[in-house]
Amino acid sequence: MRFTEWYKNNRDKWWGLPLVLPLLLLPLARDANTFVRLDNGVVALYYMPLALLLSMMLFFGWEALPGIVLGVWCVIARGMSLADSFGVTLHFLIPIVLSWGGYRIFAPRRHHVSHGTPRLMAQRLFWQMFFPSSVFQLLLQFAVFFGMLPVTASMSGIAPFTLNSLINYQALLVGCLTGVPLCYFIIRVIRNPRHLRGFISQLLLQIDKKVSPVEIIIWVIVLLFVLSLLLMPMTESSTIFSTNYTLSLLLPVMLWGSMRFGYRFMSVLWTSILIISIHYYYRYIPDFGGNSSQMAITSSSYLVFSFIVVYTSMLATQQRLIHQRVKRMAFIDPLVHMPNLRALSRALAATPWSVICFLRIPELEVLGRHYGMMLRIQYKQTLAQWLNDFLQPGECVYQMSGHDLVIRMNTDAHQKRIEALDILVKKFRFIWDGMPLQPNVGISYCYVRSPVLHLPLLLGELSTIADLSLTTSHPESLQRSSAMRLQQRLKDKIAMMNRLQLALEEGRFRLMAQPIVGIRGDDYYEILLRMVGDQGELIGPDAFLPVAHEFGLSSRIDMWVVENTLRFMSEHRDALPGLRLSINLSPSSVCNTHFPRSVEALLATYGVEAWQLIFEITESQSLNHPAQAYQTLEQLHLLGCRIAIDDFGTGYASYARLKEVNADILKIDGSFIRNLASSSLDHQIVTSICHLARMKKMQVVAEYVETEEMRAAAIALGIDYLQGYCIGKPAPLEALVAADAPPKPSGSGDIW
Repeated sequence: MRFTEWYKNNRDKWWGLPLVLPLLLLPLARDANTFVRLDNGVVALYYMPLALLLSMMLFFGWEALPGIVLGVWCVIARGMSLADSFGVTLHFLIPIVLSWGGYRIFAPRRHHVSHGTPRLMAQRLFWQMFFPSSVFQLLLQFAVFFGMLPVTASMSGIAPFTLNSLINYQALLVGCLTGVPLCYFIIRVIRNPRHLRGFISQLLLQIDKKVSPVEIIIWVIVLLFVLSLLLMPMTESSTIFSTNYTLSLLLPVMLWGSMRFGYRFMSVLWTSILIISIHYYYRYIPDFGGNSSQMAITSSSYLVFSFIVVYTSMLATQQRLIHQRVKRMAFIDPLVHMPNLRALSRALAATPWSVICFLRIPELEVLGRHYGMMLRIQYKQTLAQWLNDFLQPGECVYQMSGHDLVIRMNTDAHQKRIEALDILVKKFRFIWDGMPLQPNVGISYCYVRSPVLHLPLLLGELSTIADLSLTTSHPESLQRSSAMRLQQRLKDKIAMMNRLQLALEEGRFRLMAQPIVGIRGDDYYEILLRMVGDQGELIGPDAFLPVAHEFGLSSRIDMWVVENTLRFMSEHRDALPGLRLSINLSPSSVCNTHFPRSVEALLATYGVEAWQLIFEITESQSLNHPAQAYQTLEQLHLLGCRIAIDDFGTGYASYARLKEVNADILKIDGSFIRNLASSSLDHQIVTSICHLARMKKMQVVAEYVETEEMRAAAIALGIDYLQGYCIGKPAPLEALVAADAPPKPSGSGDIW
């Protein structure tokens, strides 16, 4: 144990591995060299020692210099004189140190990154292949020319621009290109044998996932077959496949492997195959006089093939890694860094049966508006970490948009586990700036079977059921009868919303008009809206207006009513001069600051006077946002439109609100008018409302006047206008053109 610790602490010292490894590895590197004798001297086809010593320098830095000097003196310069040994040592040190220094300068932060990164490819090609080989070759030519190296030194040649020099230079290039990554890998394994395990795991990860065992077997058989043809001894009966022509056939096989098996595997394999192929060059290059050109061409093939194989494997590996990273990112929310809806869909598809548990935290929206988006993000992340210990293998928390989370759970004892999950969630406390927060969490769940075809719709239904859980304070199942009724109501709302959108696009609404008769003869009409059904039937507003309010369509409906009403008035101004119409406004329109400008533009477009329009607002709804409503009503007043308060008396704090509203007409709710003749309490209430209206100089309308007794009682109180079935039923707006007489009582009838 002590020796292991001592070794880890001292292995990188100059007297440790940097001093020992050159003595051990340089003999092996020299054995990997391949030399060939030509007519005019000896040249190298592959040279490894320069790559090994450069790898030592790249790995250990300055600590490697003593070992490099010792290795050159003891292995390469062994048997030489002191001066020759000193010259050979400098011959190696100068290109190694310059290359190492240049690489450290131009790749300062990532110089220790393992080989195979395309971003460092240009730097490594220059500083680890081209520059050291060029400097080494120049120094060699300079030293031999001036007689500074012994004639026994390998790779010597006097003329700098000969085929021999070109072959030597190509040997240095291919040796550095393939030898530096291999030697660097060997040094890392010797320094830390555990690196071999990591290398193998990365090697397996770089192999294309689509590679099958059959493809691997076929590729190995083809590779062995080509190598056997290449390395088969030449005889008189040898064919063209026993020559260096087969070397060109080796390239597509290696490219096949580069595209499929990754850089880690192919770099080691190709270097090994290359060393063996070069070492047995005489088996596919015929030996005849004057074959320097043949050797130069073959040597250049080694270099070009090495670059193509290495770079192709690197690019293919990087492309697969990028594809895998992008694929992972597609399943991770980039903001919260949690699995998203797509990841949930994939997990559900991979499991036959699952339980989807929906967590709804609506208070996060309010907290997020006050404390920022980071609160919502950190809350979800913290809650997911809190639940991780509770979840079983394969279960996960998934991020949903807004303030929701989803958990995919296994089906084993899921009822008890969901109850335990509810208790665990209620114990959760989130600390934000030292302040504990515990927003309410609604939980709903359902039991599903793969495949789940309409997951977004299912999650929407679970969200609705989770709202019910916030009320009941315990998890709610989607399969329960109460939840199924809620689910059906949600589906009905969605269907009605679609019908409303279609009606707005196609204009499938019908405008109705009900008379409001003044006791002084100044009548006007209230516009009522009906939607045309699929069979041509008329659908009352109670069926679609609540859905329009909930899904934000009421403002569009109001603008449709205003525009079509003004169009009718413009088209029939001659037949109906001085026609006044009253239009009901939804709360969203009353609180819309752009609504008065839209009305002004439509009045100008259709040439209708502003006094001909009366806008009715419902006191119990619109005035819940008084500041915005008052501003809109004031602007409508300035245009010349009249304002009526509808259903007065049904909202809370009606009298207090009435003091702030600048309105012209007050419509008393029908619940007070129905018993006006028989109830003294209703009579007193209506009397007080009328008195208040006169103080505010407002005219009063009595709604739901359905009998003569109601009509007489309303007139006795001095009410200005009467509306109801006793006065007149709603009729299509177009009927006003044909009616050339004032409205007559129609008696009682169905409630409209």
